[in-house]
Amino acid sequence: MNIRVGLMERRPKVSVVLRGRFVDGSGRQVPSGPREFTAPACLTPTNPAEDRFVVPDVTIGIGFHWERRQEQVFAGGLTIEKDGAGLTVINEIPLEDYVRSVIASEMSGESPIEFLRAHAVISRSWVAAAIACGDTVGEVRREGRTAAGEREIVVWYGRESHTRFDVCADDHCQRYQGVAPSESGNVRRAVAETAGEFLTFEGQVCDARFSKCCGGVTESFASAWEDRPVPYLEAVYDGEGGMPRVDDRWLRSAPPAWCNTTDRRLIAEILPGFDQETADFFRWTTAYTPERLGAIVGERTGTDVGPVAGLDPIVRGRSGRIVRLRIRGRSGTLIVGKELEIRRALSESHLYSSAFVADVRPERIVLHGAGWGHGVGLCQIGAGVQAYAGRSYRQILAHYYLGTEVVRRSFH
Repeated sequence: MNIRVGLMERRPKVSVVLRGRFVDGSGRQVPSGPREFTAPACLTPTNPAEDRFVVPDVTIGIGFHWERRQEQVFAGGLTIEKDGAGLTVINEIPLEDYVRSVIASEMSGESPIEFLRAHAVISRSWVAAAIACGDTVGEVRREGRTAAGEREIVVWYGRESHTRFDVCADDHCQRYQGVAPSESGNVRRAVAETAGEFLTFEGQVCDARFSKCCGGVTESFASAWEDRPVPYLEAVYDGEGGMPRVDDRWLRSAPPAWCNTTDRRLIAEILPGFDQETADFFRWTTAYTPERLGAIVGERTGTDVGPVAGLDPIVRGRSGRIVRLRIRGRSGTLIVGKELEIRRALSESHLYSSAFVADVRPERIVLHGAGWGHGVGLCQIGAGVQAYAGRSYRQILAHYYLGTEVVRRSFH
């Protein structure tokens, strides 16, 4: 099975460097070296094990605080399609090669082998579930007025509405950064040893969501996406023992949890280089003036509330993530949901998460937050720490995905 991965969309022109021998759709050899495309093309490697193409300016972390451009190297086929006024770049690659790149792009290839095995299973499962689902949801937006006359915006983002390829290469799907990160022996071993293994629930392949750091408790599916239960994506404590009481005090503290680690050596082995720049992933703070935060809310939502005078959680999930938030300004009020839209509304990029407590004073607003990402499913840092503690990949998966089992099966 091959996966079609969208690398870039709607570019006016595409520059690549061909390393090796490629042929075009007519079977003609295309010279190696730098190439610039302004029209559709389809290139196939003659030696898939050796031939590569380089894209010098792939944008990663689009819209998030780590956004940047990278040069990336890819194996497999290169397709450039006309997309409106621009060009879309697609890489076609076998499933297991795709998984190998994903787990080394999402986390460090030097991570412990049991964590890499766990991630191989969920990354394979996630893409299989995405393709099997067939339909795409994209952005779901509801706008209106409450009974009290307050404007309300509720937005959640389903599977990206990709129609030209199966998945994109960025965090909106799964990170896929080419072959360079995947050369680690442990990565190759983890993928080979779990080849064909999928996470299943009641016989169906799981939509195995994951995030960087849950902050101590994972979140339920319905807090981040559509309002429906997903039994294997319910909140779990990322530690040993019963579920803690998650309240304001808990969010301000540093309770024990697998993902609560300050061991820099361990973190360096789990996280890829640019993720290590985010050191405050378990508990974080950010501060604004009321005027600046009000301006951000206006820019991000299109609603001018004026300087912010209050941030009132209306609904929280089990992890403490806010699902519905009232933003009170001196000029108006706005209600925002769900978690990603709240993170977007209160930051020039995105807050680390929507699990926060706000100290609002006339001259300064401070958010005390927990975790990094939506928090649903596997907590990557917590899973890495569990692997260091000696847990197997099946134990790690059973911890985060309740009632599931790992099954080897074919997928076409």
